[in-house]
Amino acid sequence: MNFDLIFAIIFYAILLIFYFRNKNKFEVHAKIFALYRTKLGLKLMDKFAKKFPKTLNFLGHVGIIFGFIGMVFIIYILFKGAYDLIFVPGAAPALAPVLPGITIPGLPKLSFWHWIIAIFIVAVIHEFSHGVLARLYKINIKSSGFAFFGPILAAFVEPDENQMKKRKKNHQLAIISAGPFANAILALLILLFFNFIFLPFENNFIEPNGVMIVKIELEGPAFKAGLTENTIIKEINNNVIKNQQDLFNILKDFKQDTLTLVTDKGDYEVKPDFKDNRAYLGVSITNLPGVKENYPSSLLQIFTWFNMLFFWLWVISLGIGLFNLLPFGPIDGGRMFQIAAFSLFEKKKANNLFKTITLIMLVLIIINLSPYLIKLFSSIFSLFS
Repeated sequence: MNFDLIFAIIFYAILLIFYFRNKNKFEVHAKIFALYRTKLGLKLMDKFAKKFPKTLNFLGHVGIIFGFIGMVFIIYILFKGAYDLIFVPGAAPALAPVLPGITIPGLPKLSFWHWIIAIFIVAVIHEFSHGVLARLYKINIKSSGFAFFGPILAAFVEPDENQMKKRKKNHQLAIISAGPFANAILALLILLFFNFIFLPFENNFIEPNGVMIVKIELEGPAFKAGLTENTIIKEINNNVIKNQQDLFNILKDFKQDTLTLVTDKGDYEVKPDFKDNRAYLGVSITNLPGVKENYPSSLLQIFTWFNMLFFWLWVISLGIGLFNLLPFGPIDGGRMFQIAAFSLFEKKKANNLFKTITLIMLVLIIINLSPYLIKLFSSIFSLFS
């Protein structure tokens, strides 16, 4: 039974009922983009802005620096990703659509609820930060609310653009960069919480109980032996493998020609390569968790669920924060680039530069997403062939 699909159907059915019952309150653009305006959070934004003005002003200016550094970094990532896809055989895409059901090499499966919860938290923090900085610089917030771009959930705040244009350039930049900067701070806080609080707490109940292959090197020893990803290694040469260290200890001291691997998919004879005087299988592995004695087995499912939530919250927060810094169209990075361009060049030249950069970014995005776009179009065409 596909629970993800069932949850998705229920979730979107509830949203459709809400939409049709409140249709007159939605503003629809191009039939796929819908806005629902509210006043939620506006008083809280105002409260934050009044309570921490000096701290927020400082963070706003740090956010500007972060924004432009992040912009350079994500541009580099897109250029390198495009180059690798075109010229490096087997290169992994630098961009990926983080959606349930889409397999991203090297990453675990994204469940529907992890996606919805992570997107909601990231979007709310992103937009709330824009709103707080806007109120800090005395710009009215017309509304807040949520939006849909097709099935994708989003949030927004709507500052008074006329007031914003009259503010100092550094204030405008601080407001615009606040969203991506808040996403980066959230990603950092999640990383610190996960490593220094959640994992030590989890280790009181969970211990390694085997290893699983998560990636196999093409033409490596394991690949040639027929091993595949998501295979659980139970024994090597009659030695039980409980964790990664058990496997490393065996490979470190192994000097023969062949290893016998007992797995959940059968037995395999592997002829290892030798690197740095150690047997080399050409695999990446991860520990499989198990519950310690005297604790209920259900704890494993609970901790695994929260592990995935924190992981995807970190990935999505960092990913959305950086992607929003691209100098592209109406997103945060595009608006920052536009303000900078108009400060450095005369109007016509700045406009032409902005259009050119936006076009270049669009081409790079398409190239980096091309492996997924090709799969999507292939799937669509296969339905009619």
